[in-house]
Amino acid sequence: MLTLTDKAVPPPGASTKVRVPLRDFGTLLGLVLIVLVFAVAAPGFLTERNLLNILQQSSINACVALGMTLVIVSGGIDLSVGPVAALSAVLSASLMVAGVPPLLAVLAGLALGALCGAVNGALICFGGLQPFIVTLGTLSTYRALALIATDGNPVFGVPQSFRALVNGTVAGLPMAVVVVLVVALLAGLILRKTPFGEYLLAVGGNEEAAHIAGVPIALTKIGAYMLSGMLAALAATILVGRLGAAEPILGNLWELDAIAAAAIGGASLMGGKGSILGTLLGAVILGAMRNGLTLMNVQAFYQLLATGLIILLAMLVDRFARGRS
Repeated sequence: MLTLTDKAVPPPGASTKVRVPLRDFGTLLGLVLIVLVFAVAAPGFLTERNLLNILQQSSINACVALGMTLVIVSGGIDLSVGPVAALSAVLSASLMVAGVPPLLAVLAGLALGALCGAVNGALICFGGLQPFIVTLGTLSTYRALALIATDGNPVFGVPQSFRALVNGTVAGLPMAVVVVLVVALLAGLILRKTPFGEYLLAVGGNEEAAHIAGVPIALTKIGAYMLSGMLAALAATILVGRLGAAEPILGNLWELDAIAAAAIGGASLMGGKGSILGTLLGAVILGAMRNGLTLMNVQAFYQLLATGLIILLAMLVDRFARGRS
């Protein structure tokens, strides 16, 4: 039996009913409304091919946004995800071009993404700096390193076998969508079923109280930023497989899309609250809206305006919900 609740986690010992958080249900209704509007206004929007295209296009943003959600839940923000993705992509592509097996090259890129996240977290925790300031600084630093490493040129020559794997399908779904669904499942388990997830929610909700309760504040925050960096690197890997090249300017403005998806999905920018399902829905909402507006031949700056208005609406809904509670 399906019921609605305003809590993301069912109480211990509750019945086995499937509970849908009320905020996620509202986000799902928003997605259904957008799909209905574009189904009427944009011929071809509701075809199977276009819907799969929306999911594939949304997968990269969703992957980055899942990591961003974990950071936001812990009370932080990560503005450096785009440059981290570019730096990791350049490393992975360069290794593959040099003859390193693709699996090892991808793992190296993921490790670099996690390392960049660890640097962000360490500077925040041990340097006493605000997350916004730290990640704004590393945004420029990581981008510069990617440009320096490649002399500003793209890395071409990614093996065809790797491209075929990334662009393949599983049970009719694009590989990128399958990968993001698996990542979302793992992120949901981490956030709701592990002590680390409880630490993230506790630190984001009230850091002082969490410290008194014995939560390892620094390790929790560093872990969140490491996951964010690693997922940005994974998103870059998917994009490299699709394009067949790694651009040092890859990931420009990814941070804004990731924050928008998390916010639309119900994550509180004040910390302590967030939903993996909501973030997935938020990423698909952004993807569907852009796809529909493109089919309607709406110019890009009007698409940007629509994105901003939806984010503001999501924030107002969240503010209303928190005020009501």
